[in-house]
Amino acid sequence: MYSYTFDDILEEAGKFGRSQKRIFALLCMVSMPWAGVYVGIVFQGFTPEHWCRDSGVSQIRKSCGWNLMDTRKITVPVVNTSGVLVYSQCEQYELDWNTTGLTCDNPESDLTDAHRSKAPMTSCKEGWEYDYKGRQSFVTEFDLVCADAWVVDMYQATLNVGFFIGSIAIGYLADRFGRKTSFLVSNLLNGIFGILVAWSPNWVSMLVFRALYGFGVKGGWVAGYVLITELVGVEYRRTVGVVYQMFFSVGILILPLISYFITDWRWLQVVITAPYILFLSYYWFIPESPRWLLSQHNAKKAVEITEAIAKENKKTLSKNIETMRDDNADTSTASFMDLIRTPKMRKHTFILSFNWFTSAVVYQGLIMRLGILGGNVYIDFLISGLVEFPAAFLILFTIDRIGRRLPFATANIVAGAACFITAMIPETMFWFKTAVACIGRLGITMAFEMVVFVNTELYPTFVRNLGVSVCSTLCDIGGIVAPFLLYRLAAIWLELPLIIFGALAFLAGALVLLLPETRGVPLPDTIDDIEFPEKCKEKALRRKEMIMLLPAAVMTNKEPETV
Repeated sequence: MYSYTFDDILEEAGKFGRSQKRIFALLCMVSMPWAGVYVGIVFQGFTPEHWCRDSGVSQIRKSCGWNLMDTRKITVPVVNTSGVLVYSQCEQYELDWNTTGLTCDNPESDLTDAHRSKAPMTSCKEGWEYDYKGRQSFVTEFDLVCADAWVVDMYQATLNVGFFIGSIAIGYLADRFGRKTSFLVSNLLNGIFGILVAWSPNWVSMLVFRALYGFGVKGGWVAGYVLITELVGVEYRRTVGVVYQMFFSVGILILPLISYFITDWRWLQVVITAPYILFLSYYWFIPESPRWLLSQHNAKKAVEITEAIAKENKKTLSKNIETMRDDNADTSTASFMDLIRTPKMRKHTFILSFNWFTSAVVYQGLIMRLGILGGNVYIDFLISGLVEFPAAFLILFTIDRIGRRLPFATANIVAGAACFITAMIPETMFWFKTAVACIGRLGITMAFEMVVFVNTELYPTFVRNLGVSVCSTLCDIGGIVAPFLLYRLAAIWLELPLIIFGALAFLAGALVLLLPETRGVPLPDTIDDIEFPEKCKEKALRRKEMIMLLPAAVMTNKEPETV
């Protein structure tokens, strides 16, 4: 007797009915706070203009009524940085300002360039002054500038260390104990450690809690992604995958607005974390994945959930559901070796991992670059966030007409070309330079969104969540590298990071062309479906033939397939 798979039963229960739409809408909310976690450093760790604080200068400023910028112009030394004269941020004159004869009326004539050139200089001894009135980032609170500027890099790096460890651990838990369980545990951890980051009394505890915060954030997001893609029919996978990620872009747009009105980085951290506490209520609103339950030999529970989905979708199930099974039930324990044991699985793992790495480095690098360009960071961030929305629509427009592989490769190559061109455009052509940079942001956003759902389509059910989690660990390594790559290389030449970004994106695009096309192909159930795709196509054809033989009463429940 023919045993029906979950895909077969979805023909009866509804491939994307009211039940799946409700679950999908709830899970899309998870993407929005992740944007704040992922790139919130632009606002939480903003480094404003700064210079050495000097108590002697402060007394003169107070008595003369000077503002901060006037004081800097008169009392801060000028240094040559990369051929440009700028006010020193880490050195001060070693002077007794009470003996300089400096007057309030004509200070520049009292302290001439000749006097300045002879004055001894020393590193900052009394902290720093910041041109950041009414606002506070963790940089200004903990004085993380000059010799301690590396801590800002570590703020993003430790988050990605948490991503790295958490995505493997939670990916394993999701395949071992369920998508829903791992999703809820992740959000519990997010709520606890997110609040602890806001509470941090010093930068050491802040970095520790930040790493623990990252442990749950990404793993929970991936578990939610896998759960929704496993609940819908094959023709809806690409839509839910792209829209799920598009809500990350919604979070990108909301973040600068919230950051503008919340002036303290600690309260901003609380606001970013609060949704994760609310997501714990999803225990009552989302089901476990029937596909995963079948892979764990729990057909009874899978049938219960599928019947509940059909009921909410107002569909009637035939008795075929009693024979529902998982094609891979005899090998349900996921292992890392499954990802590299066979030739095609090994190739997929390498190429997808490199694309995760490249997407993270280029995407994070381009966003964090906004914080060092010197413009209005809120407006610049908002404009660059708007650029991300066409990426989602381009994906939806192309992947069912052209396929996955060509748009994926093109997005990477366009991003790489834009990075190279932007680096070569002079600053005098500001708007042209900005437009080209936005094209690069569009390209890498499109590539980043595509790597997620292409990753899910290239692994079988029993190892899908682990496969996505393991490949995406290279994204976390990219996130660890990105801040050091950006800030340290930009200190040599502001555009040097763009050259590196461009080279990585070009290589990633070339490698994507070596992947198989997955358009219209059912989710693979076994490793044999990956290694021998022709057999997978034959199996899908047999399923379709069996569905055509369903009773007429059941056939009336079938939804029209999109082309």
